[in-house]
Order: sequence, then structure tokens, then C-alpha cells
Amino acid sequence: MQPFYVPDGPGRFLSTPSTAGPWGPDSQHGGPPAALLARGVEALARSGPQRVVGRLTMELLGPVPVGPLVVEASVVRPGRSVEMCEATLYDEQRSRLCARATAWLFPDRDDGPAQPGGPLPHTPSDGVHKDPPPNWTRGYLDAIEWRWVTGAVTEPGPGVVWMRPTVSLVDGEPMSPVQRLLCCVDSASGVSAALDASHWRFLNTELTVHLLRPPVGEWVCLDAETALGSGSIGLATSRVYDEQGLVAHSAQALLVVPVPT
Repeated sequence: MQPFYVPDGPGRFLSTPSTAGPWGPDSQHGGPPAALLARGVEALARSGPQRVVGRLTMELLGPVPVGPLVVEASVVRPGRSVEMCEATLYDEQRSRLCARATAWLFPDRDDGPAQPGGPLPHTPSDGVHKDPPPNWTRGYLDAIEWRWVTGAVTEPGPGVVWMRPTVSLVDGEPMSPVQRLLCCVDSASGVSAALDASHWRFLNTELTVHLLRPPVGEWVCLDAETALGSGSIGLATSRVYDEQGLVAHSAQALLVVPVPT
């Protein structure tokens, strides 16, 4: 498998087939773009006082193509304690804004209150591999190692899965813990698919992640569920864990539509 992106000049990236989402080879899964936007935010954080990402919201303004992309990032609201940053993702070929992320950065302190609880009663080694629906595109799906504890994409209902990317986000760079988490957490809507994935699509229009602390380790666990409304609206939420315990919460607004015939 190729890395998700190959750098091609300042702020410019070539997307590889590893970014392709389940609905087709030409549009990306939301995970790699979320991680790429987080990378832009983290670059801003490194240029000032030590801060960590406490919340990141990505708005998906249209399909992100598997092609050349440009990322720009800036500080929207500077501050001595908290700071808001924004990162944008453009389709270079069409000069179209594909996605935008806003993030709140908080002081990086090690004297805060201890987090209650501890590691989960299960680990990645307790999970098993399960194949995705046969009609799904395998780009991103094959770039992630999946260890299912309960549920599966092919089994409608809540699910628990351990995940880790097996490729780098940007060729030649180590993936930061926040980037790794963002690369995985957009999968909550698939992990907790409430409908038969061979007949329904659930496309998220946004992703919001609240982090309680910086993530640690290679593995990310999603304990996810989806709630459906009476029309085309759905909501996928997850409790996100690493091997030390609860690390984040996520939510995604879903557009739920039948698979075109």
C-alpha cells in the first residue's frame, strides 16, 4: 500500500489510491483529509507556545477527489491561553474548497487532574479481522488494520473495533498521535452502520472530535453507534479509546440515502 499523500511542494499533496473511500475510487474517505487538516493545525501549534488540540471540527463541503490537493492553515483567534486555528483543503484541479477544519488549541500542561478509569478490558489482540461489504472500494479499507471486538460493517448495529493505519499520512513523515486518531475516527459511521451497507449509504457532512488529552500508541478503538431520524438524517457517535483509556468523543451528521440502482 502507498502512503495516503505524497508531498509535491509547499502545502501541495498528491493523493494516492490509498485514500479512496468505500463509495468509489475517485473520492476520498473522510479519515485522510481530516488527518491532513490536523497536520496543518499542528504545524501552527508548533510555532508558538506549547498547545494541544482540544477540539477539531471538519466540514466536508463536497467530495474530496483522489487527486492533487492544497492545504492552507492560519490562526483565526490568537490568545494567551486558548487559540482557534483554521485549515482549508482545496482541489487544485478545479480550485474548489473541499473541506475546512476549525480547531481549538489548549495549553499543554501536565499538572491537571488525573483521568478516571483505566485501559479497556480488551486489546487489539482480542479483536478479529472481518471483511467489508464486497461492493465497497478497498483503498482506505486496505490501508487500515481492523480488529473487530463486536459488530462489523456487514452486521447492522453498534460496533467496537480497534484500528491503526498501516501506511504513513505523508510520505517520509511519521504520523502524529492526533493525525492517527483523526485518520481513524471518521470511520465511526461505518463501524456502527445501522442499515444494510449493500442497500444504503451514510455520508457524513462533518466530523467533530473532542479530545480529553493527547492520544498515545498506535491503536485507536471506536465504540460507536448510529441513531437514525425519520428522514435522511442520521447521527453517528463514538467513544474513542487508546491503550490507556478514554481519549476522545466524536460525532458525525449523516446523510442517509439508498444506494443508486
